[in-house]
Amino acid sequence: MNVLNKNKLIVVCGPTAVGKTSLAIQLAKYYETEIISADSRQFYKEMNIGTAKPSIEELSEIKHHFINNLNVIDDYSSGSYANEVLQLLEEWYKKHTKPIIIAGGSGLFVKAVCEGFDTLPKVDEKTRAAINTTYLNEGITALQQKLEIEDAEYYASVDKNNPQRLIRALEVIESTGKPFSSFLKKAPKPRFFESIYVGLNINRALLYERINKRVDLMMQAGLLAEVEGLLNYRHLKALQTVGYTELFEFLDGKINKEQAIALIKQNTRRYAKRQITWFKKIAGIKWFQPLEIELIKEYINTKLD
Repeated sequence: MNVLNKNKLIVVCGPTAVGKTSLAIQLAKYYETEIISADSRQFYKEMNIGTAKPSIEELSEIKHHFINNLNVIDDYSSGSYANEVLQLLEEWYKKHTKPIIIAGGSGLFVKAVCEGFDTLPKVDEKTRAAINTTYLNEGITALQQKLEIEDAEYYASVDKNNPQRLIRALEVIESTGKPFSSFLKKAPKPRFFESIYVGLNINRALLYERINKRVDLMMQAGLLAEVEGLLNYRHLKALQTVGYTELFEFLDGKINKEQAIALIKQNTRRYAKRQITWFKKIAGIKWFQPLEIELIKEYINTKLD
């Protein structure tokens, strides 16, 4: 199908394990287009099982961008990602009149592309060092507790198991004396494309069941061996995420294997809940069940007219 509408970006978003990959591929076939990944962990070549990357078959069906494009040692930010995606989009719209798809659950990365970033204040290096020292000496719990007190609004939506996000927020709070959330409310920056938001969601109990099953399948597929192979890189930002930190603790002997698996499931469910909260704040997003393919196509087509 050829769609003669220029500068349209189809955004497929929603919680982990809801079915974004499958939908994005079906839509890409329908619109004869390509997919930009907005899953910040799928960028890394060494992280495969724990990030639920599209299969080799799925990757061969449709061209995907921003999957396996980095190594875990690479320092990469949402700002860098946005700049590269915007360059890709500029080139795409020069050559094509049909839409392109961006799909993933990393809300911050989606926001960076579609809306741009708020300008954050510079942080004093002494403040940064002090907060990092707190993390090293007292662990992530100390960061979580402090952020909940200092900025309850941001705490409610942030990935609480991502120390880099917690540290960044606390840096700004300590440096300015203002809540981090107060810097995140500016108007979206102008874009040369229109974003068509398609949100996927399902019954919470069913979603949690799918998450639990996915974790079990990851373990069966060799997630523990993948994590063991990355042990020397555990300090890197890319690996301080759900599915990896829990198994690092198991390998340290702090918890047993069953406890690690249970924590992965629990933390993934919590992450999914935060994703839903994040995406529900997007103005104009239209929510669907994952299998409502025809309804989703009809909706997108009305936006392309």
